Amino acid sequence: MNFEKILSHHLLDHAFFPLFDLGGVRFAFTKHLLMMWIVGSFLLVAFSWLARTRTGAGLLARVALESMVLYIRDVIVEPILGHAGRRYLPYFLTLFFFILFCNLAGLVPYGATATGNISVTAGLALCTFGLMQFAGVREQGFFNYLKHVAPSGIPWWVLVILYPIEILGMLVKCIALTIRLFANMIAGHIVALSFLSLIFIFGEMSRPLGFLVSVPAVGLALFITCLDLLVALLQAYIFTMLTALFVGSSVHPH
Repeated sequence: MNFEKILSHHLLDHAFFPLFDLGGVRFAFTKHLLMMWIVGSFLLVAFSWLARTRTGAGLLARVALESMVLYIRDVIVEPILGHAGRRYLPYFLTLFFFILFCNLAGLVPYGATATGNISVTAGLALCTFGLMQFAGVREQGFFNYLKHVAPSGIPWWVLVILYPIEILGMLVKCIALTIRLFANMIAGHIVALSFLSLIFIFGEMSRPLGFLVSVPAVGLALFITCLDLLVALLQAYIFTMLTALFVGSSVHPH
Protein backbone atom coordinates (compact mmCIF):
# COMPACT_ATOMS: atom_id res chain seq x y z
CA MET A 1 0.00 0.00 0.00
CA ASN A 2 1.43 3.38 -1.03
CA PHE A 3 0.37 5.79 1.72
CA GLU A 4 2.12 8.69 -0.02
CA LYS A 5 0.04 8.08 -3.15
CA ILE A 6 -3.19 8.00 -1.12
CA LEU A 7 -2.35 11.29 0.60
CA SER A 8 -1.49 12.84 -2.75
CA HIS A 9 -4.78 11.71 -4.29
CA HIS A 10 -7.03 12.85 -1.43
CA LEU A 11 -5.28 15.95 -0.11
CA LEU A 12 -3.30 17.60 -2.90
CA ASP A 13 -4.72 19.72 -5.69
CA HIS A 14 -4.98 18.22 -9.18
CA ALA A 15 -5.22 20.05 -12.49
CA PHE A 16 -8.01 19.09 -14.89
CA PHE A 17 -6.70 21.12 -17.83
CA PRO A 18 -4.37 24.12 -18.35
CA LEU A 19 -5.79 27.62 -18.80
CA PHE A 20 -2.90 29.94 -19.68
CA ASP A 21 0.75 30.73 -18.93
CA LEU A 22 1.82 34.00 -17.34
CA GLY A 23 5.43 34.89 -16.65
CA GLY A 24 6.51 31.28 -16.89
CA VAL A 25 3.80 30.15 -14.43
CA ARG A 26 1.11 27.81 -15.75
CA PHE A 27 -2.42 28.44 -14.50
CA ALA A 28 -4.83 25.51 -14.66
CA PHE A 29 -8.39 24.62 -13.80
CA THR A 30 -7.94 22.51 -10.68
CA LYS A 31 -10.00 20.49 -8.24
CA HIS A 32 -9.71 23.09 -5.48
CA LEU A 33 -10.63 25.88 -7.89
CA LEU A 34 -13.72 23.91 -8.88
CA MET A 35 -14.65 23.41 -5.21
CA MET A 36 -14.33 27.14 -4.52
CA TRP A 37 -16.60 27.91 -7.46
CA ILE A 38 -19.11 25.35 -6.23
CA VAL A 39 -19.04 26.76 -2.71
CA GLY A 40 -19.36 30.35 -3.95
CA SER A 41 -22.26 29.44 -6.24
CA PHE A 42 -23.97 27.46 -3.48
CA LEU A 43 -23.71 30.36 -1.02
CA LEU A 44 -25.04 32.83 -3.58
CA VAL A 45 -28.04 30.66 -4.50
CA ALA A 46 -28.81 29.29 -1.02
CA PHE A 47 -28.55 32.59 0.84
CA SER A 48 -30.59 34.41 -1.81
CA TRP A 49 -33.27 31.74 -1.48
CA LEU A 50 -33.22 31.89 2.32
CA ALA A 51 -33.69 35.65 2.23
CA ARG A 52 -36.95 35.23 0.28
CA THR A 53 -38.39 31.92 1.41
CA ARG A 54 -41.49 31.70 3.60
CA THR A 55 -41.66 27.91 3.91
CA GLY A 56 -41.31 26.15 7.25
CA ALA A 57 -37.92 24.48 6.77
CA GLY A 58 -36.54 27.49 4.93
CA LEU A 59 -37.74 29.78 7.69
CA LEU A 60 -35.94 27.72 10.32
CA ALA A 61 -32.75 27.78 8.24
CA ARG A 62 -33.08 31.54 7.82
CA VAL A 63 -33.44 32.03 11.58
CA ALA A 64 -30.28 29.97 12.11
CA LEU A 65 -28.46 32.00 9.47
CA GLU A 66 -29.62 35.29 10.98
CA SER A 67 -28.40 34.15 14.40
CA MET A 68 -24.91 33.53 12.99
CA VAL A 69 -24.93 36.87 11.16
CA LEU A 70 -25.97 38.74 14.30
CA TYR A 71 -23.31 36.94 16.32
CA ILE A 72 -20.57 37.95 13.90
CA ARG A 73 -21.87 41.52 13.87
CA ASP A 74 -22.48 41.97 17.60
CA VAL A 75 -19.68 39.87 19.08
CA ILE A 76 -16.83 40.12 16.56
CA VAL A 77 -17.05 43.06 14.16
CA GLU A 78 -18.70 45.96 16.01
CA PRO A 79 -16.92 45.50 19.39
CA ILE A 80 -13.54 45.49 17.61
CA LEU A 81 -14.05 48.00 14.78
CA GLY A 82 -16.59 50.22 16.55
CA HIS A 83 -18.57 52.63 14.39
CA ALA A 84 -16.65 51.52 11.30
CA GLY A 85 -17.81 47.93 11.72
CA ARG A 86 -21.01 48.26 9.68
CA ARG A 87 -19.05 49.34 6.61
CA TYR A 88 -16.89 46.21 6.64
CA LEU A 89 -19.49 43.72 7.91
CA PRO A 90 -20.28 42.30 4.42
CA TYR A 91 -16.62 41.36 3.98
CA PHE A 92 -16.44 39.56 7.32
CA LEU A 93 -19.69 37.70 6.66
CA THR A 94 -18.45 36.63 3.23
CA LEU A 95 -15.11 35.57 4.70
CA PHE A 96 -16.69 33.53 7.51
CA PHE A 97 -19.25 31.63 5.42
CA PHE A 98 -16.87 31.06 2.51
CA ILE A 99 -14.22 29.53 4.78
CA LEU A 100 -16.82 27.54 6.73
CA PHE A 101 -18.36 25.92 3.66
CA CYS A 102 -14.98 25.34 2.00
CA ASN A 103 -13.97 23.52 5.19
CA LEU A 104 -17.17 21.45 5.20
CA ALA A 105 -16.91 20.64 1.49
CA GLY A 106 -13.93 18.43 2.23
CA LEU A 107 -16.14 16.17 4.35
CA VAL A 108 -18.56 15.53 1.48
CA PRO A 109 -17.91 12.35 -0.57
CA TYR A 110 -15.86 13.17 -3.70
CA GLY A 111 -15.37 16.69 -2.33
CA ALA A 112 -12.10 18.46 -1.54
CA THR A 113 -10.98 20.90 1.14
CA ALA A 114 -9.85 23.99 -0.75
CA THR A 115 -8.72 25.57 2.53
CA GLY A 116 -6.30 22.66 2.89
CA ASN A 117 -4.38 24.26 0.02
CA ILE A 118 -1.82 26.79 1.25
CA SER A 119 -2.26 28.84 -1.94
CA VAL A 120 -5.94 29.35 -1.08
CA THR A 121 -5.27 30.32 2.54
CA ALA A 122 -2.47 32.63 1.37
CA GLY A 123 -4.95 34.34 -0.99
CA LEU A 124 -7.40 34.83 1.89
CA ALA A 125 -4.59 36.21 4.08
CA LEU A 126 -3.57 38.62 1.29
CA CYS A 127 -7.16 39.88 1.23
CA THR A 128 -6.83 40.51 4.96
CA PHE A 129 -3.56 42.38 4.43
CA GLY A 130 -5.16 44.50 1.70
CA LEU A 131 -8.16 45.29 3.91
CA MET A 132 -5.84 46.33 6.74
CA GLN A 133 -4.23 48.95 4.50
CA PHE A 134 -7.48 50.04 2.85
CA ALA A 135 -9.39 50.42 6.11
CA GLY A 136 -6.50 52.22 7.81
CA VAL A 137 -6.18 54.76 4.99
CA ARG A 138 -9.95 55.17 4.66
CA GLU A 139 -10.60 55.75 8.36
CA GLN A 140 -7.49 57.78 9.25
CA GLY A 141 -6.37 59.32 5.99
CA PHE A 142 -3.23 58.39 4.11
CA PHE A 143 -0.71 60.49 6.03
CA ASN A 144 -2.24 59.86 9.45
CA TYR A 145 -2.17 56.14 8.73
CA LEU A 146 1.51 56.28 7.81
CA LYS A 147 2.15 58.35 10.89
CA HIS A 148 0.59 55.76 13.19
CA VAL A 149 2.28 52.72 11.64
CA ALA A 150 5.06 53.24 14.20
CA PRO A 151 4.74 54.87 17.65
CA SER A 152 4.96 58.67 17.63
CA GLY A 153 7.31 60.85 19.68
CA ILE A 154 10.48 58.89 19.06
CA PRO A 155 13.67 59.99 17.24
CA TRP A 156 13.68 59.77 13.45
CA TRP A 157 16.57 57.34 13.38
CA VAL A 158 14.55 54.94 15.51
CA LEU A 159 11.62 55.30 13.10
CA VAL A 160 13.90 54.21 10.25
CA ILE A 161 14.33 50.92 12.10
CA LEU A 162 10.78 50.59 13.42
CA TYR A 163 8.90 51.18 10.18
CA PRO A 164 10.29 48.08 8.41
CA ILE A 165 9.72 46.06 11.59
CA GLU A 166 6.09 47.18 11.85
CA ILE A 167 5.44 46.43 8.17
CA LEU A 168 7.12 43.04 8.60
CA GLY A 169 4.87 42.47 11.61
CA MET A 170 1.79 42.99 9.42
CA LEU A 171 3.11 40.44 6.94
CA VAL A 172 3.89 37.97 9.73
CA LYS A 173 0.29 38.25 10.97
CA CYS A 174 -0.95 37.29 7.52
CA ILE A 175 1.56 34.44 7.27
CA ALA A 176 0.26 33.15 10.61
CA LEU A 177 -3.30 33.26 9.23
CA THR A 178 -2.17 31.34 6.16
CA ILE A 179 -0.43 28.54 8.05
CA ARG A 180 -3.00 28.27 10.85
CA LEU A 181 -5.97 27.59 8.56
CA PHE A 182 -4.03 25.40 6.12
CA ALA A 183 -2.43 23.23 8.82
CA ASN A 184 -5.60 22.73 10.84
CA MET A 185 -7.70 21.76 7.83
CA ILE A 186 -5.20 19.32 6.34
CA ALA A 187 -4.22 17.74 9.67
CA GLY A 188 -7.58 16.11 10.36
CA HIS A 189 -7.66 14.43 6.94
CA ILE A 190 -4.11 13.14 7.37
CA VAL A 191 -4.93 11.66 10.79
CA ALA A 192 -8.15 10.02 9.54
CA LEU A 193 -6.34 8.51 6.54
CA SER A 194 -3.55 7.33 8.83
CA PHE A 195 -6.02 5.36 10.97
CA LEU A 196 -7.65 3.81 7.89
CA SER A 197 -4.24 2.91 6.50
CA LEU A 198 -3.54 0.83 9.60
CA ILE A 199 -6.10 -1.68 8.30
CA PHE A 200 -4.08 -2.31 5.14
CA ILE A 201 -0.71 -2.17 6.89
CA PHE A 202 -1.72 -4.86 9.40
CA GLY A 203 -3.61 -6.72 6.67
CA GLU A 204 -0.35 -7.14 4.76
CA MET A 205 1.08 -8.88 7.83
CA SER A 206 -1.96 -11.03 8.49
CA ARG A 207 -5.49 -10.96 7.08
CA PRO A 208 -7.17 -11.80 10.45
CA LEU A 209 -5.08 -9.08 12.11
CA GLY A 210 -6.23 -6.61 9.47
CA PHE A 211 -9.88 -7.44 10.21
CA LEU A 212 -9.20 -7.09 13.93
CA VAL A 213 -7.61 -3.66 13.53
CA SER A 214 -10.36 -2.46 11.18
CA VAL A 215 -12.94 -1.93 13.94
CA PRO A 216 -10.95 0.51 16.12
CA ALA A 217 -9.35 2.09 13.04
CA VAL A 218 -12.70 2.91 11.43
CA GLY A 219 -14.06 4.08 14.79
CA LEU A 220 -11.14 6.44 15.31
CA ALA A 221 -11.39 7.71 11.72
CA LEU A 222 -15.11 8.44 12.24
CA PHE A 223 -14.30 10.24 15.49
CA ILE A 224 -11.71 12.42 13.73
CA THR A 225 -14.21 13.13 10.93
CA CYS A 226 -16.84 14.22 13.47
CA LEU A 227 -14.21 16.34 15.17
CA ASP A 228 -13.49 17.95 11.80
CA LEU A 229 -17.04 19.34 11.84
CA LEU A 230 -16.17 21.31 14.96
CA VAL A 231 -12.76 22.28 13.57
CA ALA A 232 -14.38 23.56 10.35
CA LEU A 233 -16.58 25.96 12.33
CA LEU A 234 -13.85 26.87 14.80
CA GLN A 235 -11.27 27.71 12.12
CA ALA A 236 -13.73 29.89 10.20
CA TYR A 237 -14.47 31.73 13.45
CA ILE A 238 -10.79 32.12 14.36
CA PHE A 239 -9.80 33.39 10.90
CA THR A 240 -12.65 35.93 10.96
CA MET A 241 -11.87 37.00 14.53
CA LEU A 242 -8.15 37.48 13.85
CA THR A 243 -8.91 39.37 10.64
CA ALA A 244 -11.19 41.69 12.61
CA LEU A 245 -8.45 42.22 15.22
CA PHE A 246 -5.83 43.01 12.58
CA VAL A 247 -8.12 45.37 10.68
CA GLY A 248 -9.20 46.96 13.95
CA SER A 249 -5.57 47.69 14.83
CA SER A 250 -5.30 49.61 11.55
CA VAL A 251 -8.58 51.47 12.03
CA HIS A 252 -7.90 52.31 15.70
CA PRO A 253 -4.12 52.52 16.21
CA HIS A 254 -4.34 53.58 19.88
